[in-house]
Amino acid sequence: MKVLVIGHSSYDISCPVDEYPVENTKYRLSESYTCGGGPAGNAAYLLGKWGVETYYAGVVGSDDFGSKIKKEFESIGVNTEYLETNYEKPTSVSFIMINKKNGSRTLFNISGERPGLKRYEFTMDPDIVLIDGHEYNASLYALNKYRDKISVIDAGRITPELLELCKYCKYIVSSKGFAETVTKTKIDYANPNSLVQVYTQLKNKYPKSEIVVTLEDKGALYAVNNEIKIMPGIKITPVDTTGCGDIFHGAFTFALSKGFDLEKCVRYANITAGLSATKIGARLSIPSYTEVSNYYNEKFPVGASNTNQTAQQQPAQQPVNQTQQAAPVQMQQAAPVQNQQVPQTPVQQQPVQQGPMSYEQAMQNINNNQG
Repeated sequence: MKVLVIGHSSYDISCPVDEYPVENTKYRLSESYTCGGGPAGNAAYLLGKWGVETYYAGVVGSDDFGSKIKKEFESIGVNTEYLETNYEKPTSVSFIMINKKNGSRTLFNISGERPGLKRYEFTMDPDIVLIDGHEYNASLYALNKYRDKISVIDAGRITPELLELCKYCKYIVSSKGFAETVTKTKIDYANPNSLVQVYTQLKNKYPKSEIVVTLEDKGALYAVNNEIKIMPGIKITPVDTTGCGDIFHGAFTFALSKGFDLEKCVRYANITAGLSATKIGARLSIPSYTEVSNYYNEKFPVGASNTNQTAQQQPAQQPVNQTQQAAPVQMQQAAPVQNQQVPQTPVQQQPVQQGPMSYEQAMQNINNNQG
C-alpha cells in the first residue's frame, strides 16, 4: 500500500515549564526537545516509521530547520520527491510550552505567509491520499486525479478551502472544535443528545463521507451501521499532548492501509494518540507499531465483547460512561457511504495563491474545474 500525504510541516521546539509563565518575568529552562512537526508532516512521519510506503508533499524553507525536516523524513523511509524547498520564505517554526503539572501545551507558531506547492503533478499511484487542508490546489488536484482511491482529511481548522475539500473525501476525521464550529452546537459530555446532534449535523452536511470526531482525552465519536458510538480514550497520565491529533490521523490512515474496519481503525488511532501523550515532543512521542499492536491485543483479544458505549438520547443529567449499553440511535439521512464524487474534468494547474483564498475564489476554482 502507498500513501500520499499532502500538507503542512513545521519545526517544533518544545520546552517543559513548571507552571504557565507570569508576564514580564524571566525564566531559565533546563531542557528542550526539537523535532519536525505539522499536521501532515507528523502523520507522514508515523506512516513511514510504521513501514508504510509514504510520499510527502509540502514546503519547507532553505534553512537548517527545513534540512532537518527532510532528513527526519528520509531517516524513516518517507519519500521526499514532492517536498519542495522555498528560497524566499523560512520554514514554519513552533515554540511549545508544556505545563509539567497537567501535560497541557501552549503553542506559538511562527510562520507568516506560507508558500504553496508549485509543482503537484504527482506521478506515483497511491492507494490512500491524506490531506490536512493547507495545500488547497495540490489537494484538489490529487483528489481529482485519484478519485477512485481512499481519501482522508484532517479537519482541524475552519477555512473555506478545507470546508470545500471535505466534500470530496471518503473519511473526514475532525477535531472537536471543528465539529462544534461547523454545527454551531457545543458538545456537553453530560448530555449525550449534544453528541448525537453534532454527529448527525456533520453527517447531513457531508452525507457521502465516513465521519470521526476526536474528543481529546474523551476518545472519539463515530458511527457503525447507523449507530453512533464513542470510543473511550485510554487511561494515561498526560505528559505532553502536542501532536496527538496528528498522530491519531496517521494511525487511522495506517489502519485503513491494513484493511481494518472503521471501528478497529478508530481504536488503533485512539491507542496510538493516547500513548503518544505520555512522552514529550510530537514525533519524538510516536510509539512503535509493535507497542500499539501489543496494547491492542492485550486489551482487545480475539473474541472479546464490544465495550464501546453508544450515544443515546436521554436526560442531560445522565452522563455517558464506558459501561453504558444504550439502544442504537438512528441518524437522520445517514445512508451508507458511497464513493465520493469529485469534479469529473481534470483539475487544471492554478497559480499558487499567497495567503488563504477567499471563499468566492475557492468556489470559482471549483466551478472552473467543472467546466
